Amino acid sequence: MTPLANALGGDAGTRFLIVTCDELGVTHAHNTGVYEALRGGLATSAGLVIPGPWAREAAARYRGEDVGVHLTLNAEYDLLRWGPITHCPSLLDGDGGFPRTLEDLWDHGDTEEVRRECRAQVERAVYWGFDISHLSAHLGALELRPEFFDVALDMATDFGLPLRLPPASAERAVGFRFRGLAADEGVLSPDDVVRVPRNRSARFALEELLVDLPPGVTEIVLRPATDSPDLRSVAPDWPARVEDLDLALTGGSLRALVRRAGVTLIGWRHLRDAQRAGKR
Repeated sequence: MTPLANALGGDAGTRFLIVTCDELGVTHAHNTGVYEALRGGLATSAGLVIPGPWAREAAARYRGEDVGVHLTLNAEYDLLRWGPITHCPSLLDGDGGFPRTLEDLWDHGDTEEVRRECRAQVERAVYWGFDISHLSAHLGALELRPEFFDVALDMATDFGLPLRLPPASAERAVGFRFRGLAADEGVLSPDDVVRVPRNRSARFALEELLVDLPPGVTEIVLRPATDSPDLRSVAPDWPARVEDLDLALTGGSLRALVRRAGVTLIGWRHLRDAQRAGKR
């Protein structure tokens, strides 16, 4: 039994699954797709990009769903730019938005400016009325660098929120024990984070993932969006995002498969509540 499954009341064979839809707030197509997946599909949680151009509209459509803050320090699209919500010159590239690449961010980002920006993003989500369920990092910008990971861990402890982290098997490649450091602070994270492979039928791949899910807590990350001109104009990988929405909205048959496989669907709030109970 994994410690997290135990904290959630599971036994040695319990398989918990979180289905998270990231990038809420990036475009209108993302907002529509994510909320459709949450309200009528398989999704159990979402991640909000606070600096995203459509984040305020996402807040206006919020009805209390399980939504976390997808801490964002990059703007990777060539034709859609967004930037810091605080005064952080080191987090800007040449055209006034966040850096496009992780390397540019890591080479030039000042740690204190990163800390100020991340805190402001969480606080803005609270101000907008979100009952924040968790934290994650856009493109893995925070958990893969020790000095930036410290910022993410501070946000998780200060706000009492679980934090998405890579699996423990990645610690050697990354070069530091990020999961051990989080555990030392009582911060919870799913045991594994996976994405649906794109080299064959996505639905078949998702079904295989569900059937072969190991004991513990696994998070599957989707990025659903509706097929629209704005999505096609800015996202080169727009077909995969439309496909993710189709996957999430075939929730009836997939939920039946989840039940047959003995998998328990949960949201990030389950982890948040367990983390806060452990702190108490």
